[in-house]
Amino acid sequence: CESYKNISGVKDESPKFFGYMGIASALVFANLGAAYGTAKSGVGITSVGVLKPDLIIKSIIPIIMAGILGIYGLIVSVILVTKVNATNYSEGSGYKHLAAGLVCGLSSLAAGLAIGIVGDAGVRANAQQEKIFVGMVLILIFAEALGLYGMIIAIILSTG
Repeated sequence: CESYKNISGVKDESPKFFGYMGIASALVFANLGAAYGTAKSGVGITSVGVLKPDLIIKSIIPIIMAGILGIYGLIVSVILVTKVNATNYSEGSGYKHLAAGLVCGLSSLAAGLAIGIVGDAGVRANAQQEKIFVGMVLILIFAEALGLYGMIIAIILSTG
């Protein structure tokens, strides 16, 4: 991995730009997904809490699952920041780390949207019919898996 220089002989720092954009993308998009999932599910939980306060703790599962999405982005960002600070950082590494950040962040954003919508509708439906709870949890698990898949691919990209 040789160092890239422009015409004037000054070292080109653009590979690090792409690496840092990957770091920002992972954290920002994952936190957007976590925030949306938390807010949307929180509205449903608040609505349920008015009529059935005993279901509030049981209905908090979507909030926890949405919060985990932010952790995925944090993990990938920490891994990437240690790689970007290397002395022999190439253009290929910058592009891979940008891709890793986007994969993790956008997967977590999509998962957060799904968790928010399912969480809101699910906790409201659970207040009316408690047999729906297991189905809601299964749907939430599959929605959370989308973010997990993105994190796994981001780690593979960052280490390869």
